[in-house]
Amino acid sequence: MTTLPPRGPARTPGGGGSYAEGAVRLRRVNRRQVEGLREDLADLYVDSRTTASREEPPGEEYRRRCREDFLDPLAADLRRPGFAMVIAETDCPVGCAHGFPVRRDGSWWLGFDSAPPRGDGQLARPGGVFAFTGILVRPPPRDRALARRLQQRLLTDHRASLGVTSVDQADVTTLAALHSWGWLDAGDIWRPASPTLFRVLVLPHGERAVERPAGLARHVRTRWSG
Repeated sequence: MTTLPPRGPARTPGGGGSYAEGAVRLRRVNRRQVEGLREDLADLYVDSRTTASREEPPGEEYRRRCREDFLDPLAADLRRPGFAMVIAETDCPVGCAHGFPVRRDGSWWLGFDSAPPRGDGQLARPGGVFAFTGILVRPPPRDRALARRLQQRLLTDHRASLGVTSVDQADVTTLAALHSWGWLDAGDIWRPASPTLFRVLVLPHGERAVERPAGLARHVRTRWSG
């Protein structure tokens, strides 16, 4: 999960100030368009990783590693069936979110320490659950509102009633950002051939979000109540 949480004052390429929320447009992009935006999105990732507290601009080696940290997983995600991305932009990209619909065969949930959502017609149908593999937003002051807009757009476009993602449980910064964007802890998961223990988070959407205590609560053990 590639997630950029708040890391400093908002910036725009060239040292500009913060952006106005109303000026940000959301746009669905296909695989070919993503390929054309790879470098811009990598620049956004690197820029968002650079905090105002750094005494010196990051060196080329730092920038190269940051770009690889973003571009390598994105290349793998582009090959997934049903891959989808929404970008936020003004005169340049200021955020994006991407992922894919979860298949009904249960493969995404392998290694999960709790029962995955089952038995509910809306959750079980194709596209009912959408897995987020990346959320990237420029830092404050409006990162929270923009992240929520991106999440909602992807879930709405796929008619999904639940978003899911998994994060290294040691990555407390990303977990804190996701919590601030409305995500709820659901349990832990061991991915095949990986020694890392991941935390599974869920994001109820639409009518099911309102009905969560009566519906999803029987499937999801919510550990965060912020």
